[in-house]
Amino acid sequence: MELKYGTTAIPLEFKQSANVFQTREPKKNVSPQQLKQRLADQLEILNPDLSRPAIVVGDKTRLCGYPEYLPVVLDTLQEFGALKENIRVFIAYGTHLRQTEEESARSYGHAYNDYAFVHHDCNDKAVFKAIATTKRGTGVFIRKDIADSSFLLTFGAVSHHYFAGYGGGRKLMFPGLGFKPAIYQNHGLFLDSGMQHLAEGCMAGRITGNPLAEDLADIESFRPADLSIHGILNSQGAVCDLLVGCGPNFFRKACSVYGEYCETQEKKRFDLVIASCGGFPKDINFIQSHKAIHNASFFVKDGGHLIVLAECRDGVGSKTFLPWLELGSYQTAFETLARNYEGNGGTALAMMEKSSRIRISLLTTLNSSEAKTIGFDKLNQEQIQTIINSAESPMAVILNASLLVKVTGE
Repeated sequence: MELKYGTTAIPLEFKQSANVFQTREPKKNVSPQQLKQRLADQLEILNPDLSRPAIVVGDKTRLCGYPEYLPVVLDTLQEFGALKENIRVFIAYGTHLRQTEEESARSYGHAYNDYAFVHHDCNDKAVFKAIATTKRGTGVFIRKDIADSSFLLTFGAVSHHYFAGYGGGRKLMFPGLGFKPAIYQNHGLFLDSGMQHLAEGCMAGRITGNPLAEDLADIESFRPADLSIHGILNSQGAVCDLLVGCGPNFFRKACSVYGEYCETQEKKRFDLVIASCGGFPKDINFIQSHKAIHNASFFVKDGGHLIVLAECRDGVGSKTFLPWLELGSYQTAFETLARNYEGNGGTALAMMEKSSRIRISLLTTLNSSEAKTIGFDKLNQEQIQTIINSAESPMAVILNASLLVKVTGE
């Protein structure tokens, strides 16, 4: 069996029958012409003011067929009266680092050089204005240029998020275009301070009963998108469908459609699980690879062994991740984070929780010092094969662990 690793594949032999888990591939159900018609149908119904349109797209870690489909969106808006020079395309980085010009041109195609793109900076306080506070105490800040837009369209892929339930949709606006202090306030809901552990409701595939997701819905209500394009991607990241509509119920529908292809009700757990993140860019760095580690961990018995193929060619992927793991203990990190949530603290705590329950090993380019700090063993292909050969109990193999989620219902 070949498991993806970066842009290559690692062959592994399984002498006993392994339980193989993978996503189901959606069928292609969209073309540029079909997207154009779907957009036109919605625009005719909405009859929007297109004098100052704003389009929000994902960054390089959350692409959605932009080189092919973004020109369709731009052309259609202009056919309905928008002026090219008035259109702004906002890149929803959240707290991610800004892309290079080359990465941006590759991510968005020729549209990047033909239209005005805005690189969001969550630290630039001057671009925001405060408008409200959510029921859970999160400050609601909106970019002034977004507030001034006459028509707001979000365009991104639906995905699972390991503590927000689902990504894409409303998350393009926040935390995608959010103010960093507010982003960290919202992320702080991942912590159950009373119980001193991560909040149980914060998990992939869950919206209802998820305090963080419900806070996102509250934030969205203050400035919802006028129209959204929700992408359904296959395991290779190719666009298979683009759902066009608006409102929280439409987002839930898109999440349900996405879930049909990459959620499982599997209840069994295993002593040994071998998992691939799904290759590049899903394993571009550790922060992105953690999604696969987290998803795959739910397939592992307490005390079991999880082995993940995660190249991490861009290293850890965050300067704010390792310091949390260097604080010395889970309790110290939790208490520090609970007082002031910042950086990738939640990811660090989630990793520590998993490491205390199961053994985690990676095939990766991360160095031994990083591995020790994060809490995993480094293995090579030969060592992984030896472990597989010596396994006595049934094992599981997950071919695209960054996408496959074990759900427990809402």
